[in-house]
Amino acid sequence: MSPPRRILSIWLARLSVDRWRRAHAPEAQAAADAAPTALILETAHGPRITAANDAGLAAGARAGMLLADARALCPDLAAVPADPAGDLAALEKLALWAQRWGPWSALDPPDGLLVDVTGAAHLFGGEEALLADVMRSFAARGLTARAALAPTAGAAWALSHYGRPRAILPPLAGEDHMLRQLGDLPVAALRLDDDVLTVLRRLGIKRLGELAGVSGAGDDPGQEAAARDALRRRFRNHRSPAANPLLRLDQLLGRVPEPLLPVIERPMPLVQRRLMEPLRHRNLLDRVVEDLAADMVRALEAREEGARRLELALWRVDGEVLSRRIELAAATREASHITRLFAARLDDVEAGFGIEAVQLRASWSEPLSLSQADLDAAAEDHGTALAACIDRLTVRLGPKAVTRPVARASHIPERAQGWQPPLAPVPPSQGALAFHTRPLKLLDRAEPIAVLYASPDGVPQRFRWRGNVREVCRVEGPERIAPEWWRERSTARLRDYYRIEDEAGRRYWIYRQGTLGDGRGGVPDWFLQGLYA
Repeated sequence: MSPPRRILSIWLARLSVDRWRRAHAPEAQAAADAAPTALILETAHGPRITAANDAGLAAGARAGMLLADARALCPDLAAVPADPAGDLAALEKLALWAQRWGPWSALDPPDGLLVDVTGAAHLFGGEEALLADVMRSFAARGLTARAALAPTAGAAWALSHYGRPRAILPPLAGEDHMLRQLGDLPVAALRLDDDVLTVLRRLGIKRLGELAGVSGAGDDPGQEAAARDALRRRFRNHRSPAANPLLRLDQLLGRVPEPLLPVIERPMPLVQRRLMEPLRHRNLLDRVVEDLAADMVRALEAREEGARRLELALWRVDGEVLSRRIELAAATREASHITRLFAARLDDVEAGFGIEAVQLRASWSEPLSLSQADLDAAAEDHGTALAACIDRLTVRLGPKAVTRPVARASHIPERAQGWQPPLAPVPPSQGALAFHTRPLKLLDRAEPIAVLYASPDGVPQRFRWRGNVREVCRVEGPERIAPEWWRERSTARLRDYYRIEDEAGRRYWIYRQGTLGDGRGGVPDWFLQGLYA
């Protein structure tokens, strides 16, 4: 007979604040705790608070509050940018570390973990001892945690967030016993969306016991069935479990299974050398790095992957560890390229009394399928690939010295392209925009011109630019581009673009900003934005 299922829910209520606090030196943590501080994120309505330390909470700062409102209560409130990506990465590492208490764990973002500890509590001396070990282990890491054990993930989550700091629901508790233990918890313990909680409050349902009475746990089965049917019809179009209170209640009681996605550790490729004699000369170190690069290539080939980030660690005899890291523009398994890039980063290495161990790991890798290249063509081609050239320039000049153009989803010419480092991820796009013919050169900033002898809504006949008057011989247009209403003010005016040619054969790209009678200004303005070849 299999043991009853037991789920451990761990809530890191102050994960972001604890990570920010741990970033300070131990002697500076007391001063950081004393100053009112809030972690903020930029939103469409301005900076908004995501978390605050104890001093900030005492001053009135709350999660979800605008920074301006919080500073009205506490002018001395310090604002620190939040790091949601770093919090998620830390949570993933904690999920793997939490598998010390059970065979598998799952993420409960943004600040929770779920661990299946079925049949494992006796290894720690019982469930009370297991919970005590959980609290002690997280406290040793400087993290504030609340933990609970229950037969289902929903019940464990409800107890860890709204119950006692260390709560245990018996393993063989039936639905009636679970409802008696959890009935006084608020309906927010069901992990529902905010708008669903608002609807339930308007219906007068504030606690789990009240919702359970509606769903069929009372004395009159007929009335309860009718109430449950009415509640089901109200939320019948809500497919997500977080938007359906009856489904969440059934998951909490174990009537409906709740699938969980376990976190599986994926070890990164790693090769190393422990040297019989410490290295003190550069040529010997280059030879070791070359051997490690060849070993790394074989490890990546076995996984059908290529490296995008490589980290080299050097252990000196005196205990100091030197590290060098490179990032590649494209996934690669070329040992000579890896060796050449690290050679440019090892010029400032001080060996001291010698280097006794060298380690190379690929902390970022991507799928790279095997291919059979044309050997004759490869022998004749002695050029440098674009990705390899970018890698060498980035290592030599720095990551901010090399940029690449990136297309952006905008019809406004000056916004349709941006520049970013070659290693930065490409921003998401809505697909290629079907632009009309564009000039070869766009000015950094559109320059105002004076158009002469043009009717208000007609084509230009003559214009003055940089002190010279040019006669217009040919005109093509207009191409109308409306303002981006989601990004600009309501007073922004539309543009009518024209491709024109003067008497000398020079071609320009000009536009008229606004039209007469559009209610957004007076006479339209003219600008020159590009030059054709």
